[in-house]
Amino acid sequence: MNDTIRLFGLGLGPGHPDYMTVRARRVLETADRLVHFCKRGRRGNARSIADAVVGANHEREIALVYPVTTEIPADHPDYAAALNPFYEAAAAQLLAETEAGRTVAVLCEGDPFFYGSFMHLWWRLKDRVSIEVVPAVSGMSGAWTRAGAPITWGDDVLTVLPGTLSEAELSRRLSCTDAAVVMKLGRNLPKVRRALATAGLLERAIYVERATMTEERIVPLPELTEDFDAPYFSLVIVPGQGRRV
Repeated sequence: MNDTIRLFGLGLGPGHPDYMTVRARRVLETADRLVHFCKRGRRGNARSIADAVVGANHEREIALVYPVTTEIPADHPDYAAALNPFYEAAAAQLLAETEAGRTVAVLCEGDPFFYGSFMHLWWRLKDRVSIEVVPAVSGMSGAWTRAGAPITWGDDVLTVLPGTLSEAELSRRLSCTDAAVVMKLGRNLPKVRRALATAGLLERAIYVERATMTEERIVPLPELTEDFDAPYFSLVIVPGQGRRV
């Protein structure tokens, strides 16, 4: 394997370009190819974050269009059956780009190694090409900072949960923690709300949507209506109440 870095997993931070690292910006400006995941007919969230630095430069752009997103539950066999060949084909495409001598940056909202699609490419390519993963401010860090809600105090234990878990499992884990972040809301928000109520945490829960972005919304979760439609780019934080001096 050639040690020259040709492939980057590029963390772009929680949304506002000012939260991008110097390293990420440098790679973004110089890479030969800018790769982003997206839904069919839409631009990827990470590509939108990059606009402030590189603009709508389509000459360098490679869009990886998901065959499915939320149409099929993630635990359904058809989901893996659709995504596996997609990631295999994407990995082969990016490997061909690097073998042609081009540098490729896969744009990632938040941190590439935190619930990121890039990890599926990294796993397939890590032994075939030199990869640099550029870490970033995570979405949850941006959320609790913008909400003015320190997430852990003293010996507080923080639990990070995907909203895709069952209601019973969410309730169980939330009942055993001091502070929490629940990711992947979307259609899971009603279930997450019920689990938080069961765990006695609903009154402390804060809903954060598009943290650090111009469309940012921060509101106590109990104030949202039961039928509120949460986008994927949202999460719930439950600040801890631990030891203070």
